[in-house]
Amino acid sequence: MGMAASYLPYLPEQSFLLPPSLEEWLPEGHLAYFISETVDALDLSAFHMRYAGGGPRNQPFHPAMMVKLLIYGYSTGVFSSRKLARKLHEDVAFRVLAAGNFPAHRTLSDFRALHLAELAALFVQVVKMARECGLVKLGTIAVDGTKMKASASRHKAMTYKRMKQAEAELQSEIKVLLNRAKAADDLERNEPELDIPAEITRREKRLAVIQAAKARLEERQREADAAKGRSKDDDRRPRNPDGSDKGGGSYKRDFGVPDAQNQGSFTDPDSRIMKHSGGNFEQSYNGYTAVDAEHQIIVAAELTNCAADSRALPSLIAAVKDNLGELPAQTLADAGFRSEAVLAKVAEHHGDVLVALGREGRDDAKINAARYPHTAAMASKLKTVKGDAAYRRRKAIVEPPNAWIKAVMGFRKFSVRGTEKVAAEWKLVCMALNLRRMAYL
Repeated sequence: MGMAASYLPYLPEQSFLLPPSLEEWLPEGHLAYFISETVDALDLSAFHMRYAGGGPRNQPFHPAMMVKLLIYGYSTGVFSSRKLARKLHEDVAFRVLAAGNFPAHRTLSDFRALHLAELAALFVQVVKMARECGLVKLGTIAVDGTKMKASASRHKAMTYKRMKQAEAELQSEIKVLLNRAKAADDLERNEPELDIPAEITRREKRLAVIQAAKARLEERQREADAAKGRSKDDDRRPRNPDGSDKGGGSYKRDFGVPDAQNQGSFTDPDSRIMKHSGGNFEQSYNGYTAVDAEHQIIVAAELTNCAADSRALPSLIAAVKDNLGELPAQTLADAGFRSEAVLAKVAEHHGDVLVALGREGRDDAKINAARYPHTAAMASKLKTVKGDAAYRRRKAIVEPPNAWIKAVMGFRKFSVRGTEKVAAEWKLVCMALNLRRMAYL
């Protein structure tokens, strides 16, 4: 008979005579410690101001602890407040950060909703901290946009054509029910189970929702048409500034009338149907990042509900200057940001900018230099050895952070609604990624 195996002590029922130190629970250099120390170094006065004057009876959880939990959650792919609350009981890192506190999921959710703007503002503090640590050089940055799902189902949206049909159907049904209500005596004998007032109210509420969505689509179309130089009385004809007919083809629709297939969402009206890289169409927002080439730190994070990138470049570069006080020496952008007007603007105010004029690996068509001088100048710059070598770095600089957000952190859908709130959450996500990068650089 062989000797019995000798194991290291395993006594799960053993109680501690003294409680262990929190520092013993996680290995040295853990991300949770880095986030905790970083948050302690940030200015959280904006969070504390909301609780000023609350008195001893009003004892909320400490803002620093709540901020640490949310940032660590986002950086490790835990975005749901219910999952965050569960992690406080199951995950050592979360317990270390909470230090004996156990806020409920509703408390975590309310804190994020109440302080979303303050959480977004921390993004700039973290970017400045990265600059002070030498992790951001602003020698070269690259910009890109990525489509992110909104907190809205595409099945809870309706096309303009269907809105008009549903509006007419509901108005007809309400009229019929009102007529039947006038004949209440006969109705009670023949169909006593039908609650007409409730049916009318239900249809009126549905009608109001559809009419509001229809009005939003029409207002959006009026703004788009006005931006094209159209006016209400243009009779579908392109006009010169003096009102004379430009000639050429006519517009397909009257001023302010949306395309029949334009969709509006009932759950997040600010979101838009956008095509994703896989070819599917979803209610989405367009999140932009400007990434520093030195260590791939995101130095600006902006967001719009416009699928096209062409207008975003000047605001992205301006955001970098707002965040860090100076412009990057060089900015790289793909062909999605191309337009003559944008190239004219960035050439005048934003330093050395390289914007692709076609898909990478393909020659762009000949450009009319008289009509598009800035586009022609950009084409010439890209054809130089220096310009070509600089632009080739773009993909490797900016595309990995977007991939890390989606594939590593697992963030693919916003949890809040409305452009302002979604833009704040996008900054929170980008800040969480920056801290992950900074922790291991």
